Amino acid sequence: MKIATWNVNSLKVRQQHVIDWLELSRVDVLCLQELKLPDEKFPRADFEAAGFKSWFAGQKTYNGVGILVRDGVNVDEASIVRNIPGFDDPQQRVIAATVEGVRIVSAYFPNGQAVGSEKFAYKMRWLDALADWIGAEMKLHPKLALAGDYNIAPEDRDVHDPKAWEGQNLVSPEERAHFVRLVELGLTDAFRKFEQPEKLFTWWDYRMLAFRRNAGLRIDHILLSAELASLCSACEVDKVPRKWDQPSDHAPVIATIG
Repeated sequence: MKIATWNVNSLKVRQQHVIDWLELSRVDVLCLQELKLPDEKFPRADFEAAGFKSWFAGQKTYNGVGILVRDGVNVDEASIVRNIPGFDDPQQRVIAATVEGVRIVSAYFPNGQAVGSEKFAYKMRWLDALADWIGAEMKLHPKLALAGDYNIAPEDRDVHDPKAWEGQNLVSPEERAHFVRLVELGLTDAFRKFEQPEKLFTWWDYRMLAFRRNAGLRIDHILLSAELASLCSACEVDKVPRKWDQPSDHAPVIATIG
């Protein structure tokens, strides 16, 4: 099974990018973030025509997450969960489904805006709630993948210029501690399970020729439970869609299981 995550930064704008990439990549499951459209606008029929079933939690203008699953791959319809249970949140940031016995969680972590801001405080509360829920989910699902835009660069090697970013949002000690907390639940960063090229990132600002200069951050991740991590044979970042016309500012990350 090939599991991918991609923050598309507006599905309305990049629907054809997603359809084209699904054909090129041959992934079985694609977790999407930043749909930026309400449920009634989700292009379910277009994805069905492309050979994929879809589940989603949309929101007008902001946020929104989805899971696309290739036809023929079994999904437990009763397993779908939207948002973090018990955490009151109007923002659509989480959707989960059990796919071929694997618990797939697509998550769009809050950005946080700036350390010390109210949005940063919300991010900390959200991360606490997520970790508590994922810990409980792992007891029920030995095979679990938490995939998404984490808005956290876990280490300095995940930042193009660590000194310039020191202490800022996305790289702050508080955010990195939350990433560690997820790992300590028994999750493995699929990307770091393998030897990777230096300066390989998943997000590049649209401004100041950041992609051309490779001035990026690695903030999109797939964390795997121990049982899945033992079966993971590869993890890669596909920078090709970032070179397309009107691209998302994120690149997909793909983990191969088996």
